[in-house]
Amino acid sequence: MPSAGGRTAPKKEDNVLSPDSEAANAADRGAAVTAAQTRPSSDELLAFILSSLDEDKAEDVVQIDLRGKTAIGDHMVVATGRSTRQVTALATKLAERIKQDFGFVCKTEGRDTGDWVLVDTGDVIVHVFRPEVREFYQIEKMWLGGDSAV
Repeated sequence: MPSAGGRTAPKKEDNVLSPDSEAANAADRGAAVTAAQTRPSSDELLAFILSSLDEDKAEDVVQIDLRGKTAIGDHMVVATGRSTRQVTALATKLAERIKQDFGFVCKTEGRDTGDWVLVDTGDVIVHVFRPEVREFYQIEKMWLGGDSAV
């Protein structure tokens, strides 16, 4: 049933991954959005992400090559922040820099708690954890197998 203003209330499953900018919200409202820049290759995006995380003092950064293993992306990056505040800041700054430099909006999940934040850029999936949460899930072990990390 439509709510005031003629829009229906969103369902929880409609907002699983939330756009990380006002531009996405403006597009949802039908507002004009400027033309996006040329999308970078997955390797260019990976290099940019690694540089951004390094600049913001992320710890224990691991990159995993997903090509040939899954269709969810070409690369996965796993990093650690020392606190919920740093985890959230790392993910937020990364999404902002990608939007500023490449002109597209990343999807993020988990910023409310700051224990494990996922940044989905399409080709590169970034997981930023608090140390205890990273140790608990050990996500690298699921994907690395016999491959080596960088």
